[in-house]
Amino acid sequence: MNAFTLFRLLRRNNNLGFRRSPAYEQSLVAKVLMGIGACFFVLYLIIYGTMFGSIASSEQEPGFLITIFPILMLVDFGLRFMVQQTPAMLVKPYMLLPVPRKSVIDTFLVTSLLSIYNFLWLSLLLPYFIIILAGGCEWAEACLLLCSGISLIMLNSQFYLVVRTLVARNLFWWLMPIIIYGSYFIPLLIDHKGDLFGDMLNVATEWGVSAWMTLALLALLTCLFLVNRSMQDAFVYEEVSRQEKESTVKVGTSSQFLFFNRFGETGEYLKLELKSVFRNKAIRARVISSLVLIIVFSALIAYTNLYDGRMMLNFFCYYCFSLYGMTALVKIMGPEGNYIDLLMVHRENILTLLRAKYYFHCAVLVVPLLVMLPAVIEGKFSILMMLSYMLLSSGLLYFILFQLAVSNKQTLPLDQKLTGKAQVENGHQLIFELVGMTLPLILVMLLLLVFEEETCYVILLAIGIALTALHPIWLRRVYVRMMKRKYKNLEGFHSSR
Repeated sequence: MNAFTLFRLLRRNNNLGFRRSPAYEQSLVAKVLMGIGACFFVLYLIIYGTMFGSIASSEQEPGFLITIFPILMLVDFGLRFMVQQTPAMLVKPYMLLPVPRKSVIDTFLVTSLLSIYNFLWLSLLLPYFIIILAGGCEWAEACLLLCSGISLIMLNSQFYLVVRTLVARNLFWWLMPIIIYGSYFIPLLIDHKGDLFGDMLNVATEWGVSAWMTLALLALLTCLFLVNRSMQDAFVYEEVSRQEKESTVKVGTSSQFLFFNRFGETGEYLKLELKSVFRNKAIRARVISSLVLIIVFSALIAYTNLYDGRMMLNFFCYYCFSLYGMTALVKIMGPEGNYIDLLMVHRENILTLLRAKYYFHCAVLVVPLLVMLPAVIEGKFSILMMLSYMLLSSGLLYFILFQLAVSNKQTLPLDQKLTGKAQVENGHQLIFELVGMTLPLILVMLLLLVFEEETCYVILLAIGIALTALHPIWLRRVYVRMMKRKYKNLEGFHSSR
């Protein structure tokens, strides 16, 4: 079997896997939503490409785009978390087949280079290309700049794969993209007048339309492709064959959480939640990532002036309280899909589990409350503001996210981070995340138009207290709806294990 035949076969298998997935309908919704988002993305790129091209043409600097490409690459890097998976997530089904593992990895790496998303950036590059040509730029220079631009996007795709793979093993690898993307602004920190930064931009403008620039980018792209090839091969084999280092932490009496015994059956499910966080990779990774982001945002708000606008402060205050709930509860019942049959043995077991989950996530809200105290000390947040958003999260946000327990039917692997399925949100979950993120903020904006800021926070506090106090009623409604479709959900959990 030659490489091209293998490429076509694997691509066909991926499409069939998508259609046969238990969450096909929800994934289809995700594709429709992403298609709509892609249309808006292309429209914005065309606008910016035209604008940048006009600036470059008027200044007679065709390489102007290269000077701002680091910022575009940072935006691209963030967007890839929604649209690009690592090959490690896709290779696992082929590990036992008589197909060379490296050939499979090569196929998926090439697919990531030739993805539609990468070529959407031509919506920025082509208008820029046309305008600088009309402005008097030579064909050779314009073509070299176009090649350099698409090479930078492909280079970013490979760099994203490296970072995503390493971060799944250790969060300290986040320092790598921070240092690389942050190095663009180092000249501004060294020289506040901006002379050094200006000199750097002049060099980038001159080299952006040179053949050496294009050749250097292609060489770097090749190197990153080979690094990815080796890394994905090693890490996939390690995870699938379970050749991981044994934990040095021994499970003893400290992990029994005897304190929760006083809460009866609810206490047992609270123990289950805590043990899931401490022992299971997929869940633990979401917890750690959320905590790191909350700490970073809190520090930026407290000790910098980046987000001093009123709406930005409201957004980040709510975001810090809601982040963990959105990342964990959007997959509600996914971890339990591994042993859902046992939970169905006794009547109202699921209701007790839902109640324990709710209490656990309400208790977690104390963490961002403590982490954001420096922002209160610095005068960025008020105590009333923080309490209103904390209770709005425990009330309105959790009310929205717990509805997903009715429709979620994909099992979330507990001990896999690289090769696990269901790690990315489907369309149904994305909609609930979007509603949970935007609805409270829209409510805040409307209230701020009518009332004073303190009055607005009092109203939010009242809404949060009301929905939090009514949690026994809406949790039971969620449970009743789950039981009406329990056989359909069980079938989904079984087929996605």
